[in-house]
Amino acid sequence: MTKNSKVLALKYRPQTFDDLIGQQVVVDTITNSIKANKTPNAYLFTGIRGIGKTTTARIVAKALNCSNGIDNLCKENFCDNCDGIINSNHIDVMEIDGASHTSIDNVRELIEFSRYGPTSSKYKIFIIDEVHMLSKQAFNALLKTLEEPPEYLKFIFATTEIKKIPITVISRCQRFDLSRIKSSELLDFLKKIKDKENGKVSDDALKLIVKISEGSVRDALSLLDRGLLSLDDKKELDLSSAQKIFGYFDKSQLIKIFELIFEGEEKKVIDIYRKIYDQGVEPKVFINDFLEIVYYFKNINALSIESTNFSLNDEDFNKIKKIANEVDNQVLLLFWQFTIRTIDELDIVVNQNLSIEMFLLRLMYLSSKKSKEETIEKKNLTNPIEKKENIIPSLNTETVGQIKNIVQEKKSKPEIKNEIKAEKKYQISSFKDLLEICLKEKEMKLKYELENNINLVSFEKNRVEISFNDNLDKNFVKDLSLKFFEWTGERWIITFSKKKGDITIKEKELNKMKKLIKEAEKTELYKNMIKEFPDANLIEVNSKEQKEE
Repeated sequence: MTKNSKVLALKYRPQTFDDLIGQQVVVDTITNSIKANKTPNAYLFTGIRGIGKTTTARIVAKALNCSNGIDNLCKENFCDNCDGIINSNHIDVMEIDGASHTSIDNVRELIEFSRYGPTSSKYKIFIIDEVHMLSKQAFNALLKTLEEPPEYLKFIFATTEIKKIPITVISRCQRFDLSRIKSSELLDFLKKIKDKENGKVSDDALKLIVKISEGSVRDALSLLDRGLLSLDDKKELDLSSAQKIFGYFDKSQLIKIFELIFEGEEKKVIDIYRKIYDQGVEPKVFINDFLEIVYYFKNINALSIESTNFSLNDEDFNKIKKIANEVDNQVLLLFWQFTIRTIDELDIVVNQNLSIEMFLLRLMYLSSKKSKEETIEKKNLTNPIEKKENIIPSLNTETVGQIKNIVQEKKSKPEIKNEIKAEKKYQISSFKDLLEICLKEKEMKLKYELENNINLVSFEKNRVEISFNDNLDKNFVKDLSLKFFEWTGERWIITFSKKKGDITIKEKELNKMKKLIKEAEKTELYKNMIKEFPDANLIEVNSKEQKEE
């Protein structure tokens, strides 16, 4: 079946220990134990998906029952035992899916069946895949048989969730942790498969497949299969084509975003991200790649291009290196922390795309526009609004150790000079003070957002913690930061919280109105009115306090 299969993951499924890649320690241990006739009662294989757990289990079953013995294990011309195991029809080797045989009754049937010795082979073998799916009662029923099985009985378990298996079961098994396949080994393997299939795939495209598969052989083969089938026989699967097919984007775009963040080009940053999003790249994929490239910016001087796993070419590598030498390390460390926080934030927001846009904007406000060169020249500065090009910012001392929404100064605009020297106009001690000032300053849009879309978590001096609904304007944080600075002459920290926070001002008003209506409906006046106008509905009540206000 596998020889003729068009699916690469099945066609090139390992049939012997020699075919397994990246698991030499496991192979040596198992083969030595079989040769020494010291095989365990039960094997337990654990590791990530597609690493070869079930495949290894079948090879072990073949090694135990092969008519030719472990030293001459069948590779091509299979004996009856090996052929039966390969095709899943061997009478003495049962392969069970733990996900669909979870109950204690299923295990009892298995135990009952184990009372009878093998028919045509040396061992009766039970292979249970996804064994962690068995119920607690089913595991308990297995314990006695696992500890003292008949000499002819062997269990082979496979799981991706080792923590879900009771320790009492694990202690009765010989455990083997199958490791992720190293990138170099997996790349060499894919090159061999590509050549056997006469496929036209560039090395950069193969590297991308290796990265996406995350050490899983099955995932890598499936991606390669998909890539080969997506193009005509005459075309080569290059990096650009692979990125489109697999939903990954050109990493040079990500590097460009970094450049523009440091230059304060808000519109260009958002435009590039939206192009990436339109290519079908998921926000979580983008943010994880962003995190990885932050790592490269921080550590690029200690790396070589061969040591990266990011599909970087020489040009991109050198570009990162050049920019990294001009960026303060404190900025990059804060970028890393802020990106980690945003990954958590994506799990609690509905519109992840907008959250990413806000993340990119906040990064620009995280760092000031003062560069190392500017700091040195500050003493002799004659024109404070002189425009300078291609300056990478670094953090000033106020920003170190905390994440602040610092308003980015546009040096080309003289009015910013006045903003920086803003005098303290108001004392804002509470959320109520903030609303009153918005009304006084006729900032009605900002007041609307605060009343309708903001859930207050905490309000302290120079710090506001909030949660928000889906209707919040994407420029809210920037606008509020500007007004805080303008009104108080101080920088304020605005943070998003996972806590639900207080209900909105609007919701409070609605609840209050509902209460007043209920109270009014109990009055004689209301009852008399309904008698005269039975179709009338009470929709609003004005209290004495409201009239006085």
